[in-house]
Order: sequence, then structure tokens, then C-alpha cells
Amino acid sequence: MTQELTATQEELAATKAELEALQETVADAEARATHLDSQLTQANEELEVARGESETREQDLTAQLRSAAERYRELALEQTPELPAELVSGATVDEIDESLERARETVSKVRGHLESQAQAGRVPVGAPPRSEPDLSGLSTEEKISYGLQHRNATG
Repeated sequence: MTQELTATQEELAATKAELEALQETVADAEARATHLDSQLTQANEELEVARGESETREQDLTAQLRSAAERYRELALEQTPELPAELVSGATVDEIDESLERARETVSKVRGHLESQAQAGRVPVGAPPRSEPDLSGLSTEEKISYGLQHRNATG
């Protein structure tokens, strides 16, 4: 029985040693998990700061883009004063370019329409050229009467 007791005590001591080793492993794992959790929290905080900075930079760049596009629009309108400012709009240079092209087309169409209307309504300067009256519709008697009156009037 002493041998059994000794064997059991040895087993118990081995199990205790194994349990202590497992407890140390668990403690190490918990310490690593706590450390990793701390690193994750710090990384998330840094990520939020970076996102905030990114949003601020994006807003600044968007404002600069709008400002540059507006300056471009103003310069384009200065260079082409025949274009109405109301026809030129856009938030980017590309949008303004498209708007400028449409405005040029519109002005060209209106100008062409006005010129064609002006041509249609033009009256020649001065009196019309004098021409002999058309006597083809008169009867023979009316032609003779006209000729006699005309001869008496001029001569």
C-alpha cells in the first residue's frame, strides 16, 4: 500500500506540476490577449484619427476644386464676353467646359436665327428702280388712251 500511496503521490505531484504549467500558460495567454487587445484599441484610435484627417483633407480639396473651377469659369467668361454667364455653370473644370460648349452652340444658333430674321426683314436702301408700267393686262383701247395721256404729259 505504501507503494501505491507513493505512486499516487507521485502522480498527484506530476498532475500538480502539469496544472501549474497549464495555469502559467493560461496566464501568459491572458497577458498576451490583454496586450493584443490594448494594441487593437490603440490601432482603432489611430484609425479614427486618420479617418478624421482624411475627411478634413477631402473637404479642403473639394473646396479648393470648387474655388479653382469658379476662377476658371470667370476667366472663361472674361475671354468670351458674348456668352451669357447664366448659361455657364458647373462644379468642376470638365463640367464648366461642357457648359461652355453648350453655351457657344446656343449663342451660335441664336445669332444665326437673328441674322436670318434680319435678312428676311431687310428693305433695300433708297427707292426701287423706275420701270415702265406693265401694260400687258390692258385692252387695246386702254393702251391707246394711256399712250395719249403719257405723250401729253411729257411733251
